Parts: sequence; structure tokens; C-alpha cells
Amino acid sequence: MTDVVLRRTSGTLGLAGVGIAGYLTYVHYAGLHPVCGISHGCETVQTSSYASLLGIPVALLGLITYLLILVSLGMRGERALLGGYALTAIGFAFSVYLTYREVFTIHAICSWCVSSAIVFTLLTIVGTLRVLRVDVEAPVGATVS
Repeated sequence: MTDVVLRRTSGTLGLAGVGIAGYLTYVHYAGLHPVCGISHGCETVQTSSYASLLGIPVALLGLITYLLILVSLGMRGERALLGGYALTAIGFAFSVYLTYREVFTIHAICSWCVSSAIVFTLLTIVGTLRVLRVDVEAPVGATVS
């Protein structure tokens, strides 16, 4: 797979993540109950003590992370690649932690949260493939030997 394909795949996944996290952020600030589908645990998870970090809704943190990942995809060079990958890895690790809390502490599953965890997992896989590639473009002004 070329970097262009991997970058587009990451962009599509990032947009899906923005949709998920954007919806949950809207629901939080609008004081609504999330539409949950088959799991029926979204409201329990969204109102738990794990739904915020230092007073900031986890959904908002996810939205900001997805947006920053998209910004990094629009940039060129190794720093942008590694910065985007770091954000992806942090998002993935935090999703694993939150999924653990859903299952073993809250005893409820939020289908939106699981969807976001799946998106972060796929972003991490695609990001890993991108990082392992060697054909990263040189920064502007660098000489290529």
C-alpha cells in the first residue's frame, strides 16, 4: 500500500471519529441522552465518573484528538507523521483503558464508545504501517543525498 492510500484511509477513519466524538460532545453539552442502539448502556457510561477527565468530557478530548490527527494528515514530513502517530497511539491506549472501565467497573457498554475504540484501533494499525514505511518525504529545504 502506498502512503497516499494509507493517508486517505486514516483521513476517512479520522472523519468517522470526528462524527462519533462530535455527536457525544453535542449530547453532553445539550444535556441529552445518547441514542444507544443495541447495548442500552450509553447513558450509564456517559454519566459515570469516567466520562470526564479533570472536568473535561472525554468525548470532547476525543473530538480534539481526532481533529488534531486530521490536521497532522494534512501536513508533510516526519514530524507530522510521528506527531499524528503519537496522538493515535495515545487515543488507542486511552480507549483500551475506558473499555476496561466500561466492562469491569461501570458494567455497561456504550456502543458509541466501542465504535470510537474500533476507529482508534484501526487508526493505530494504519498509522503503524505508515510509520514503518521508509519513503517519508523530506522536510522542505532539506537536501536529499
